[in-house]
Amino acid sequence: MVISEAFDLAGRAARVRSGQIGRQTLWWMGSAFAANAVLAVIVLAIFGAGNLGTVDALQTTARFSFLLFWLAYASGGLALLIGPAAKFLRRHGRDFGLAFAAAHLVHIGLVVWLCWIGATPGMGVFIFFVPPAVVLYVLALFSIPTLQQRLGRKLWTVLRTVGMTYIAYAFAKDFVRAPFGGDTPHVLRYAPFAILSVAGPVLCALSFAPSLRRYFLQSERASGKLRS
Repeated sequence: MVISEAFDLAGRAARVRSGQIGRQTLWWMGSAFAANAVLAVIVLAIFGAGNLGTVDALQTTARFSFLLFWLAYASGGLALLIGPAAKFLRRHGRDFGLAFAAAHLVHIGLVVWLCWIGATPGMGVFIFFVPPAVVLYVLALFSIPTLQQRLGRKLWTVLRTVGMTYIAYAFAKDFVRAPFGGDTPHVLRYAPFAILSVAGPVLCALSFAPSLRRYFLQSERASGKLRS
């Protein structure tokens, strides 16, 4: 009787915690979407909803989305470098990733608007940027715990790492274009994001250092036991 009650209490606690995590993640996603939407509205209100104003709004929302993405992508490496101060980032890596997916919907909406007003970008833009967007929402879909469990931890880790690195490459392709050339506004618009684009993959690779260390230590111990 006591054991069954204990299991019942544990189950209730797990369900409550799961509900809290779900609400917290939805709050992150809603806040990120709203913040990026407000940024877009402000830029469009200042520069107009025509071609030039929409392009400025696209650049602004892309940079806000990138910051959320970068915190999700590099949080593991930052936690190793900074230590306890970055625990918050590592603990909320998934929230940052889903917040990025939500915020980026505003950016995609602006692309649709640009097409609607007759300023459709060249086909090369769609060929390059549509696949990373698809990868982004595939990752968001598989972040759902039940789907992630079916995929398996190892396969999910590979999918997440490869997918996030591909998205990082797409951002870097845009930002790392002579970021230090041109006038001051150009440098401010590109240089910080170019630096983060380069640092992101390095920090992501660094996040795997503890796992690799454990793997090699286990391999050494196993080989030592075989020799003895």
